[in-house]
Amino acid sequence: MKSSAAPLSIGQLAKRAGVAASALRFYEAEGLLTGSRSTGGHRQYPRHALRRVAFIRAAQSVGLTLPQIKAALATLPDGRTPTKADWTRLSASWAPLLDARIAALQQLRERLIGCIGCGCLSLKSCALYNPQDEAAATGAGARLLRVETQR
Repeated sequence: MKSSAAPLSIGQLAKRAGVAASALRFYEAEGLLTGSRSTGGHRQYPRHALRRVAFIRAAQSVGLTLPQIKAALATLPDGRTPTKADWTRLSASWAPLLDARIAALQQLRERLIGCIGCGCLSLKSCALYNPQDEAAATGAGARLLRVETQR
């Protein structure tokens, strides 16, 4: 029988965490997760990596970017796994960011509601697709829809 402290293979961690093995490799490449190699050269992770992956996924679900998550994890001493107290502290620091995103989305919704009756969809004058004809400054040609929350 395996010890409860035995490391998890990448497949075991992926299954238990509910993510693809490729996501774990990516997290490791981005410095969010640390694994080691078995004597056979296979990736393996300490069991506390489950909590770290859960932290990463929860932070992503509220809209944080991987660089923001990496910065948050860097505040933990010795790269340890986040605790409930860590989550409380970090999530409180993210509240203003989330409030700003919520406000931007509400503003976008109001602009969309006002735009539905117009029907113009003019790339030159539409306040939703091209506020103040900002796209004209970048030259002629097709323009991408800019989402207010990415500004």
